[in-house]
Amino acid sequence: MTSLESIVPSEPQLSLRDGVATITFNRPVHRNRLEDADLRALLRHFERVDTDASIRVVKLTANTQGQPRPVFCAGYHIGGFDSEAGLDASIPFERVADALAALRPVTVCALNGSVYGGATDLVLACDLCVGLSGIEFRMPATALGLHYYPSGLQRYVARMGISGAKRAFLTARPFTAEMLLRMGCLEEVAEVQAFDGAVARLVDEISNLAPLALQSTKRSLDEIAIGRMDVEAIRQREALTAGSLDFAEGRAAFQEKRKPRFTGS
Repeated sequence: MTSLESIVPSEPQLSLRDGVATITFNRPVHRNRLEDADLRALLRHFERVDTDASIRVVKLTANTQGQPRPVFCAGYHIGGFDSEAGLDASIPFERVADALAALRPVTVCALNGSVYGGATDLVLACDLCVGLSGIEFRMPATALGLHYYPSGLQRYVARMGISGAKRAFLTARPFTAEMLLRMGCLEEVAEVQAFDGAVARLVDEISNLAPLALQSTKRSLDEIAIGRMDVEAIRQREALTAGSLDFAEGRAAFQEKRKPRFTGS
């Protein structure tokens, strides 16, 4: 078993393979807390994957090796608030969560440990999520004396409903994976031995859908969720996909009873 002392912590790591970008938090000895350098690295990674048309899915996960209890992310390093530069830390963190939510590819959170603080907003900013059984999800902002930033509150309400958001912020009580599943925040809850397989199946299923339709539909759904539905824009996306090569390929594959070969055009 890997010991925490043998793991060299680093900024979040990015790997690309077969149209899937994997971003991994890599500070397991510090419960994968996020420091200012990590926030900047995440923004760089997001920009890179967003401009690479070959990437269809982004997977967000964490290195939990050696931890006695797996922690996906403990949130922003609270010590950063003690420095003068850290007084506005919620602003860059909000930028990171908003940038994640706005990514062109579909995002999947492989929630392989408990998650706390601002990192809960990163989980909710992902489109879909698979959770590890036994984890907890906790937002302690009010327990620390902090009012949360606007887009984070909006995301909580959009994903968890007003009752769930109020429970999260007004009690600071943790949620279990099973509670998140019932609320629709998780696609699946898996035991440790089945977790990687569950994530891989979901990523593979998404990767095989038509990219143009997938990404434009994601954008429309996100706009509807925050009350900014633009019917004309949605109609334009509908027309774009209806005239696409992918739609022609999808119809042909259905008629020929074969797997479609989508190109995103």
